[in-house]
Amino acid sequence: MKFGPIGARAAFLRGAGLAALGALLATAASAAPHRDPSGTWLTQDGKARIRVEKCGPQEKNLCGYAVWLKTPLNDEGKPRVDFRNPDPKKRARASLGHQLILGLKLNEDARYEGKIYNAEDGKFYDVTIWSEEPEELTVKGCLIAFLCQSQTWKKVSDTVPGQLAGPTNGPNGPRADAEWAPKPSAAPAKPAAKPVAPKAPAAAAPAAE
Repeated sequence: MKFGPIGARAAFLRGAGLAALGALLATAASAAPHRDPSGTWLTQDGKARIRVEKCGPQEKNLCGYAVWLKTPLNDEGKPRVDFRNPDPKKRARASLGHQLILGLKLNEDARYEGKIYNAEDGKFYDVTIWSEEPEELTVKGCLIAFLCQSQTWKKVSDTVPGQLAGPTNGPNGPRADAEWAPKPSAAPAKPAAKPVAPKAPAAAAPAAE
């Protein structure tokens, strides 16, 4: 099929219009607001609540901890432990309170990316996390580049029985891995002791007449 002058012009305009529309959509997507993902979130399957917070040097990274489990006990009625962890030193640690989001970094799309640990199979996955709605967190995990799944976690503001509500590495709080543990604040320097002023010599007694 041949285009005459009018047909060719129409086809060109159609193509230009589609290109402009694509550019407009891309611009709108990049301009979409990206919110701070810090907070406590209920996973899509309802099995856990994950506390997400800033961590690392100057709090530029993102960490996350399991602060509540729907099933915190095993079949023997004992607290679940991370027995599938590839690190033998961590296999006896309690599942409740363990760190699973491992210091994600902000990328050029204003999303956090890095590694997430799945205690159910003891494996690490590439993950990207972002929030565009105030009550939703999108978590996209990938085993390999073309095998990815996304979940939507819901924000929660209440505290349920069995939930760890204390500060990270504090009483009744989750436990950070050593490399992401909050650094203790440096003790304030003690003020230098003021020099002691020398005592004035005692006045001589008046001579007897």
